[in-house]
Amino acid sequence: MSTYLVTGATGFLGRFIVPLILERDERAVVYALVRPASVGKLDAWRSRWGSDRVVPVLGDLAEPDLGLAADPPRVDRVLHLGAIYDMAADAASQERVNVAGTRAVIDLTIRLGAELHHVSSVAVAGDHRGPFTEDDFDLGQGFPSPYHRTKFESERLVREAVGLRWRVYRPAVVVGDSRSGEMDKVDGPYYFFGLFAAMARVPSILPVVIPDTGDTNIVPVDFVAQALVELMHRPDLDRAVFHLVNPEPQSVLDIYRAVARPAGAPPALGRVPRVVVDTLVRASGSGRVGLARDTVFKQFGIPPRVVDNMGFTATFASDATRARLAGTGIEVPPLRRYGPALFSYWRENLDPARLSHGDRLAGRHMVITGASSGIGRQTAIAAAARGARVILLARTGAELDAVVEEIRGAGGDAYSYVCDVTDGDAVDATVTSILADHDHVDYLVNNAGRSIRRSVRASGTRFHDFERTMDVNYFGAVRMILALLPHMRARGFGHIVNVSSIGAQARGPRFSAYVASKAALDAFSDVAATETLTDHVTFTNVHMPLVRTPMIAPTEAYRNVRAASPEKAAAIVLRALERRPARIDTPAGALAGLGQYFTPRLTRRLLHQEYLTSADSVAAKSGAAEPVASSAIRA
Repeated sequence: MSTYLVTGATGFLGRFIVPLILERDERAVVYALVRPASVGKLDAWRSRWGSDRVVPVLGDLAEPDLGLAADPPRVDRVLHLGAIYDMAADAASQERVNVAGTRAVIDLTIRLGAELHHVSSVAVAGDHRGPFTEDDFDLGQGFPSPYHRTKFESERLVREAVGLRWRVYRPAVVVGDSRSGEMDKVDGPYYFFGLFAAMARVPSILPVVIPDTGDTNIVPVDFVAQALVELMHRPDLDRAVFHLVNPEPQSVLDIYRAVARPAGAPPALGRVPRVVVDTLVRASGSGRVGLARDTVFKQFGIPPRVVDNMGFTATFASDATRARLAGTGIEVPPLRRYGPALFSYWRENLDPARLSHGDRLAGRHMVITGASSGIGRQTAIAAAARGARVILLARTGAELDAVVEEIRGAGGDAYSYVCDVTDGDAVDATVTSILADHDHVDYLVNNAGRSIRRSVRASGTRFHDFERTMDVNYFGAVRMILALLPHMRARGFGHIVNVSSIGAQARGPRFSAYVASKAALDAFSDVAATETLTDHVTFTNVHMPLVRTPMIAPTEAYRNVRAASPEKAAAIVLRALERRPARIDTPAGALAGLGQYFTPRLTRRLLHQEYLTSADSVAAKSGAAEPVASSAIRA
């Protein structure tokens, strides 16, 4: 029976290697070094592997002596996969895990009398130019990032350790499974897949040229896992180094033709010469050229550091490794054969914009404030009828429960939460409960509102009217947005619909408090939308016409005017949810906005005429607070 201690067993490469070890030796036992927080993840993979021969050992590469309470029992081989593989990680963290963690693994391996199989990286070559063989190591190269340097230093520790039996494996850039395309995160060439997807929408009659950023070296994870497990079990290979690389490096043009072209992108005629790229692309962050190119890449979600490190200056020889694998059938498949699988898996599972694709409501989780009556109630009913899970908020529990019961009676999926959006603590607690109960939120409809129709002349001693209106219509909506925004950004999707008013465009008399609060929310959302675009979180401001709801009932002037039904208003909100435009205006509202912009003096005189021919409501004249529907006052 062979025994193994594996660090990084729950990582991407580890999840492919451990089952191969178990298959190779049906009596093998694998001790997996895992942090306490990752035990659940390991248990899930053990269930998938169908093996009870994987034993968790609690520890942490970032802790002194690996954080072990005691050394594990007898171990034949230590496979050190664990490391920080992110070039964007801070230098201190990489030093702690990649270097100090490796030092602790070496000490443990020596104490156990085991053999160390250390997974390094071709990054040890740094900025070396020219051939880099399996026998090469310190050739005086520099290191363009902390990742390159720490991988070099950790391999140096292995090589110089006294009394240690070791083998070193240097994979190239590891991508997904060549059969299924499975990958665990967006990294390396995957950052360009979003750009490839966008180019698939370009007419194929428009050929493109691809910038030459230097050759890279890509290998699928299944090749790396199979080769590593085979080589670690070969006898008499102590102090050997293996290059798990593609013998034929790939250019960006090769990647484009293998991944983007099958996805429908236009044909590529060739490459922009390297000398031009060195002038434009390599100027990362320096001067106007660097700033412009970094901005373009960020628009497509491509970190500039990825472009800077896309190409290798070294070419990696793997003659000795391939000779040892000869006859096993283990070899690197051509990228063109599995490129489409990589892209398909990315599009379905890793594309940051995948959740925003399509305009369906079915299956979406939607929070609606002010949902116990009026527009909110009808929006909830209509959205639930289309298959959305509606999560309803209002201040009045009894009315809210009645809406939920009605939706469920029709076969819909609805839940209620009593919440006052003017109470910050209540909003935070409610959002926490919603995320715990429903896992995620796709849409937020800020519908709760307060309307006050009172002239400025009658408001001289009623400053609280402005405070109350702003607290619901503006601050309440912003509280909801800020509470949900971190979740939406982390998840990579969210759409927020603000039920605004035609009044924010027309700015008619007697609505100074109400219009100001709606205009403030419009402005907040317009600014926020410019910051969250690459997070795939979007906003729609709906400038509703007058709607016949309980909120306008106290206003005598509206009793005989034409007003839209709540059902029609709900249909407008659903259009905002499905199509996700920046704003929805009515023709009358758009015309009013144009008047405010192009003929402000004439528009103001016309609105003043309306003021002179109308009057405050009875409630406004008496100085009492105008009654409004409870669901409209607060959610």
